[in-house]
Amino acid sequence: MGIRPEVMDTAEVDPGERAAFWCDWIARLFQGLKSDQYGDADFSGRASTLRAGDVVLTHLEATRHRVMRSSAIARATEVPYLKIVAPWVGCAGVEQKGRETWVTPGQWSIYDTTDSYAVANPESVEHLIVMLPKAQFASRGLALDPLMARRLGGSGGISRLALDTMRNAFRELPNMPETAARGVGEAITQLVHLSLLDLAGQASAQSQREALRERIKQHVAQHLADPGLTVDAIARALNVSRRQLYNAFAEEADGVAGYILARRREACRQALANRHAPQRSITDIALGHGFQNMAHFSRVFRAHLGVAPSDYRRAQAA
Repeated sequence: MGIRPEVMDTAEVDPGERAAFWCDWIARLFQGLKSDQYGDADFSGRASTLRAGDVVLTHLEATRHRVMRSSAIARATEVPYLKIVAPWVGCAGVEQKGRETWVTPGQWSIYDTTDSYAVANPESVEHLIVMLPKAQFASRGLALDPLMARRLGGSGGISRLALDTMRNAFRELPNMPETAARGVGEAITQLVHLSLLDLAGQASAQSQREALRERIKQHVAQHLADPGLTVDAIARALNVSRRQLYNAFAEEADGVAGYILARRREACRQALANRHAPQRSITDIALGHGFQNMAHFSRVFRAHLGVAPSDYRRAQAA
């Protein structure tokens, strides 16, 4: 089973009650956040929320509105988050730390829920809202205050990769098991951290290696079914040298080739364990995830889990 979304839609209530319904829901989802509709009588909104481990992603569609958080409410927040707004349609004006930044589709901005802020949406919008635990950034020694209410993503680079990953994650989460979703949340957190490092002008050799490692992992995920996915093929696709690939994975015990093998093995294990999916032969599953023959797949599977693929499937079905 994939991750189930929590959905709120003002279409479920009478038109005269929609604004109040929306304000109450926003306050509950975003920890006491205040909202208004610029005095408009007509309002409609819909939000769908998914979780990727500790990361919360919300697809929000609404007519014009704005949200505000006072210092008093911020201090009473139970869980400190960094919060991202990334428009698909429309624009958003983020105000915090004495700065006001406007973002449009292809851009994003981040702000701190433990301090006062305001986000203006003066026209109908479709946004991706992402909430990340602040503790995961504060522990990395990065000075956050100068980076809040700043514009990212528009010039490409690591911040654009972070945006694409957040958008793709929201689309794919309903098809993922919880363990995979948690890994996606960790990847989003890492890419946002690298984006903030880049914004702060602290892009070091280490952050560049981390960025390349994330690019490699994304490429592996997208081409896992290709039996020609090798270290050389990845180097050509990403326009880097074998040495750069090996350096990027220097902290990973099994290296690039071991990472590819582990991802293929895990994808096959999940397919064998999924009792709700249409039945596929073990050979079809193995070849469909990039293994070139059954003998190799069986050896790899048994070495890791201690049982043959067929025995594992029967045990899961039982």
